[in-house]
Amino acid sequence: MESKVVSVKGEALRSIELAEAVFGLPLNEDVIYYAINNELANARQGTACTKDRGEVHGSNRRPYSQKGTGRARQGDFKSPIFVGGGVAFGPKPRDFSYSMPKKAKRLAMKTILSLKAQNGTMQVVEDFTVESGKTKDLVAKIGQLTSVDGVPQRTVLVLKDDDVMVKRAGRNLHWLHFLKFDRLRAHDLFYGRKVIVLESAAKALAEFYADK
Repeated sequence: MESKVVSVKGEALRSIELAEAVFGLPLNEDVIYYAINNELANARQGTACTKDRGEVHGSNRRPYSQKGTGRARQGDFKSPIFVGGGVAFGPKPRDFSYSMPKKAKRLAMKTILSLKAQNGTMQVVEDFTVESGKTKDLVAKIGQLTSVDGVPQRTVLVLKDDDVMVKRAGRNLHWLHFLKFDRLRAHDLFYGRKVIVLESAAKALAEFYADK
């Protein structure tokens, strides 16, 4: 499929041929769902912890007599039904991470890229850098591409290489996320209102994901 390469000011410069195998796939909601869930699960700390009745510090004596009170029998004050007692079936530290088949994960990335390319939220932009590493210079370059009515949108910038100066300039912009072409994240890509792919990154994506 053919796409336009635009400048940082939004002016059309030339056309580029995007690989159909990467940017022309049909929508596959299932594989996108699984990829995003996998990333969110792998990011969980899993450190939530509660004490059960055997771990709570307290007396082992009965709160009242076994018989004669007319009430239900109780073993000790550490029972979950008492204030300050243990927690019944509470969370314990655990590892939520799991692996996803590589082919399925690659298909998810290609499907999201295809979705963004087909619905018009992805733009191929000429390569640029920010030599000063300053935020205001980066915003001045891509402000027109990332804003709607002057309001910055959640934007994903796909790079060919780890451009240190560009990342330094954008690290304190909460609405801007950087991804390298061979280390994409399904969650960031899918929920990005704007996806900016550098021209060199678009060519690298075609080579990296082609026939794999």
